[in-house]
Amino acid sequence: MFSRIDRAHRALPVILGVITLLDVGVLLVWDAFPQLFPAGSHEVLAAFSLATIAVAYLVYQGVHRPSGKEFVKAALLAIAFLFWAANQFWPNWPQATLFNDIAIALFVLDVFLVMAGWPPTPLDSSFAETYTEALDEDRS
Repeated sequence: MFSRIDRAHRALPVILGVITLLDVGVLLVWDAFPQLFPAGSHEVLAAFSLATIAVAYLVYQGVHRPSGKEFVKAALLAIAFLFWAANQFWPNWPQATLFNDIAIALFVLDVFLVMAGWPPTPLDSSFAETYTEALDEDRS
């Protein structure tokens, strides 16, 4: 179960998130004006964004101190982002397709686990999921 955390403990994941968002902004500028950037910069920018958000999410989970099962699920998602980052950073490697396929498998597994309800989470979760059954019961 997640607990509310103070600003001091939330600072590092938020700082990493802001750095990631800034990098994504630069990546989108690259898309509009690739001639402004050195060769190979797209791979670095894309991989950096994916790897940094993976680390930020693990730090975020760490300060929340989730259950072991919840942390394993978070780690699976972070590993998926890291494999995707590897695919972006080394697109010409023979393993690039494998890295991409592992990322896809882990993303699919993560979404499946959410739909299957594993691990069980309280209604007050960190993500904006709707709980219509609980709302209907409250209205009765």
